[in-house]
Amino acid sequence: MRRRALARVLAALVLVGGLAACTGIHGRQDRGPTLAQAGGWRWDYLSADSFDLATAVKPYSPGPGPSGDVLTVYIEGDGMAYLTPSQPAMDPTPTDPLALRLAMAHPGGGPVAYLARPCQYVMETRPRNCQVGYWTKARLAPEVVDSASLALDRLKADAHAQHLVLVGYSGGGGLAAVLAERRADVAGLVTVSGNLDFGLWTRTLDLTPLSQSIDPVTDAARLSHLPQVHFVGADDKVVDGAIAQSFVAHQPPDAPARIITIPGQDHGCCWAASWAALSRRPEMAAIPGWLP
Repeated sequence: MRRRALARVLAALVLVGGLAACTGIHGRQDRGPTLAQAGGWRWDYLSADSFDLATAVKPYSPGPGPSGDVLTVYIEGDGMAYLTPSQPAMDPTPTDPLALRLAMAHPGGGPVAYLARPCQYVMETRPRNCQVGYWTKARLAPEVVDSASLALDRLKADAHAQHLVLVGYSGGGGLAAVLAERRADVAGLVTVSGNLDFGLWTRTLDLTPLSQSIDPVTDAARLSHLPQVHFVGADDKVVDGAIAQSFVAHQPPDAPARIITIPGQDHGCCWAASWAALSRRPEMAAIPGWLP
């Protein structure tokens, strides 16, 4: 039993850390900017309180209709948190910017932006306040949430939008949920393999508690009136369906939250390849401004 439990923990940490990505760890600082710029997106950095955060913004020209009222922001996952189960990475930049790939496949016609997590894509040039804790125990510390919220303010102002739809992948789903719980301008929440209950997640996989982080499930009831869609992979061994179920169960029974389980889907591959179809599912009509 101990060997099986240890194997599961090792596998989970390797996946969360990004070591399973076939692209490898070398050159990952350039993958986000290169991908964004190849698609015509503007890559930039925002000085947002405690951190400098990498962003990408889709070119957008307002047209007739209300679509520009809502800015959709995709939030990256935890990236490479660990090199081995006991050794944190010195740079949390993901080997594959999956949330950016999702953003670039977004189906709607309104403004879209991407937000990286603290210390991703900046360690070589602007590692301000970057400490290992911010991608291990403190990955959702109050100052992390405050920095992301300030970045959202600036992205929203630049887009001349009034409301936000937040889309978070993996740990970015947890950050998106916490932001939605604390802001009055979030019109919808979408998570993809979202880590939405840190306590349950660390207990299930026997991991070190995220003791310096805000747990998204704590204030889940604040989202009782917010349209939500939570995608989970049927074969996800890192963040399984019980996490989303727990998050939704902490809300009133009539909360407008849907859980969609995708057969054959694991934690990483192949959300981005499937997003063009998944993002057009009928359940997504509940998310304001999602489709043109």
